[in-house]
Amino acid sequence: MFIRLNGYSSTHEDILCVFFIIIFIFQQGHRQDTLNETFWLMSYFESASLIGSQVLSNWLIGNNVGKNISSPSMAAFFFAIIAIVCITKRWAEVPQTASFKEYRTSFSAYILGDKRILLLAWAQACLHFSIAVFWILWAPTVVADGREVHLGLIYPCLVGSRMLGSTAFPWLTGGLSSIRTEDYLVYAFIIVGMVLSITAYDYQEIGVLVTLFCLFHASVGLISPSLAKLRTMFVPNELRGGMISISQAPATAAILFFLVQGGYYRNIENSTIMAIAALGMFTAAACMHVLKRWGKQPYQNWHKS
Repeated sequence: MFIRLNGYSSTHEDILCVFFIIIFIFQQGHRQDTLNETFWLMSYFESASLIGSQVLSNWLIGNNVGKNISSPSMAAFFFAIIAIVCITKRWAEVPQTASFKEYRTSFSAYILGDKRILLLAWAQACLHFSIAVFWILWAPTVVADGREVHLGLIYPCLVGSRMLGSTAFPWLTGGLSSIRTEDYLVYAFIIVGMVLSITAYDYQEIGVLVTLFCLFHASVGLISPSLAKLRTMFVPNELRGGMISISQAPATAAILFFLVQGGYYRNIENSTIMAIAALGMFTAAACMHVLKRWGKQPYQNWHKS
């Protein structure tokens, strides 16, 4: 589905985003000592590629109407082929195979048996749910009273705020910084929860709403690589995909439920959905606080166990 918003479009940006990120990852490699830098740079370049893909899509549509060879679909197909070729040619990691029984045993021992990882999974689920709720409801919230706004100008501000938020990650996790990851994550989750609460139940002018939305995305830009860093500290490489799955599965189910109940049956107001997302952010902050208290001892790196 193609949506054009006052000079910007959202066509195929995911494919272009994946292309740029994949190219960057293969240039960096998979060294353990570069993972932290890779996390925030991936978030940064993801936002940059979203903006670039919209500019490219609008240029193709505006200057090549009726020419299929230069359409956004062909451009997305072209970049997807390049991404596939890069993956095929540059992938150097040797896959590790394990029986389902061995994987289940390891998963139960390291993931389900570790309350710290469960707290981390819940925080990730709340973040996933809140981001999805925001992108579904931000435009209806802005134009709720029928006012005319340029959504296409607001969107790049949101993505740019996420880029700026991701740049704060290396400053807070640098060698000279004594701030623990859980410390600033508590405040970041609280900020996101307050932003969603204000947006849900307090009418605001356009300028205030845009400021709140930018603050939301700046916090998300900081939270995403920070949670990825914690995953590398607590979760083994071979089990990280399963851990992410158990965090995204309930979040995706909740998103589907609220879409059906709120969008189709009209049984739930948009403000209620956003308030539930805010509550999830507050619980995620509580999870980070508990994780901090449980982690007073030095971090255990499962990669060395």
